[in-house]
Amino acid sequence: MTATTARHTTTTFTALGTTAVLLVAEPAAMAAALRVLEEELAAIDLACSRFRPDSELSRANDADGAVTAGPLFAEAIDAALRASRATDGAVDPTVGPSVAALGYDRTFASVRPDGVGPVTAVRPSGWRTVDWNPRTRRLYLPPGTALDLGATAKALAADRAAARAAHTAGCGVLVCLGGDLAAAGPAPAGGWQVAVADDHAAPVDGAGPVVSVTGGGLATSGTTVRNWRRGGRVLHHIVDPATGDVPAPLWRTVSVAAATCVDANTAATAAIVRSAHALGWLHRLGLPARLVRTDGSVVVVGGWPADPAPAPAPGSGPGAGPEPDGPAGGPR
Repeated sequence: MTATTARHTTTTFTALGTTAVLLVAEPAAMAAALRVLEEELAAIDLACSRFRPDSELSRANDADGAVTAGPLFAEAIDAALRASRATDGAVDPTVGPSVAALGYDRTFASVRPDGVGPVTAVRPSGWRTVDWNPRTRRLYLPPGTALDLGATAKALAADRAAARAAHTAGCGVLVCLGGDLAAAGPAPAGGWQVAVADDHAAPVDGAGPVVSVTGGGLATSGTTVRNWRRGGRVLHHIVDPATGDVPAPLWRTVSVAAATCVDANTAATAAIVRSAHALGWLHRLGLPARLVRTDGSVVVVGGWPADPAPAPAPGSGPGAGPEPDGPAGGPR
């Protein structure tokens, strides 16, 4: 997500292969909040990165037998399996081999955007094959099963960092990691103003929708930023566990607000996977959501505010309103 600095102190930097944004309501609290965020990012990377051979995730995927997870890795596994149960498997941490088979087998910056050759979908073994004991933190993955916690681990880091940073800094804090946003502590008057966009790295131009966030989580999942070509097809990082392939192309982006960033990200990712069935599912959950079809048309459910009317052409009417003072919410 992209931040402006109209009224709050903001720091932006690169982490976890995306953009990290930290906003604090009190300027003097930035140093303390930033230390917490950096600690949480380093910890989640060491626990859950599938691109680091020394991460707990990589060691678990390569293990010939059971492993004992550290506390943070265990929390990430719990979050991933809870997401699977909540979405009836639409979000599944065993899609690691599927994502790699589609071409996302290295950091996204290293993925060739125009690769050639055929693509073979690899159906994952399924989250129910994961042998996990949360009490003992014992994890066993059957042969051929590999975890990819990308759908939940970054959101978990945002939730953890926001809560810890707000407690440490003693003020309202907003943390955004790519399209995953978490707010904790007392929000500024009127809430954190967040511009919703397809790309979290795009400049905030004041033309798109802006929502107010006072706490909890907001996440956007999408298919237009992290994509590449293979075998004449446009592919992306969201996999339908039922097929091992990308979902039917209906939604370009889905943004969801929920009590936590993990819950918001889980719902947004599941909506992309559920395709035509996403609207009814989100409505039943009662979650505010904004869905953008591939043709650019927008649908909102659950009390999400309608998009503003298009701004008048230059010279034909009043100028646009003030820029938001928070991030622009693009997809993870």
